[in-house]
Amino acid sequence: MQMHRVRVWDLPTRIFHWVLACAVVGLLVTGTLGGAAMVWHFRLGYTVLSLLLFRIVWGLVGGRWSRFAAFIYAPRTIWRYLRGQGLPAHSVGHNPLGAGSVFALLGFLLAQVGSGLVSDDEIAAAGPLTKFVSNDTVSQATWYHAEVGKTVLIVLVLLHLAAIAFYAWKRKQNLVTPMLLGDKWLATPQPASRDDAVTRTVALLVFGLCAAVVAWVVSLGG
Repeated sequence: MQMHRVRVWDLPTRIFHWVLACAVVGLLVTGTLGGAAMVWHFRLGYTVLSLLLFRIVWGLVGGRWSRFAAFIYAPRTIWRYLRGQGLPAHSVGHNPLGAGSVFALLGFLLAQVGSGLVSDDEIAAAGPLTKFVSNDTVSQATWYHAEVGKTVLIVLVLLHLAAIAFYAWKRKQNLVTPMLLGDKWLATPQPASRDDAVTRTVALLVFGLCAAVVAWVVSLGG
């Protein structure tokens, strides 16, 4: 059978994925350590927020398989996939189950960094926007950030890793290498994601703007 090599994940998407993964691990570690590590906890939080804003924009203008339109599935499609009636295109980018994981992670990460901006541990760490909300809101955000959001994210990350292991073991699909190198070998030809100097330059500009927005938001609390 002839296999087709297709560029699925453009370089900006791959860098986003791995930097986000490292930053989330760093957040969990620094948040657990507390004390002086909280300086880095906040820095990593601002980095994650910048990355998330970038991913939202990139989900609209990025490579073919990085766009949200490529992995927003109707309930009927998800049901058919679960019954083993998936289409060849489902094995290219995010399949219907993987798409749910992506949206869940993005949503809860946004909630986590958002709550962190208005949290206060009443010891030495306070989010930059706490002065703009009521004490009750600060209390609720702190509780969510430290108890609920953190636990949910740990569960989602573990499920994500378990899914990668399942696809590698049961379905013989390597999901890690394509996210490292960008390409997949497919049984049927599929459109490729654009990944050239122009798109990479655009991605760099978009991330720079997102980081600038985050820096401005943080400065409001100064």
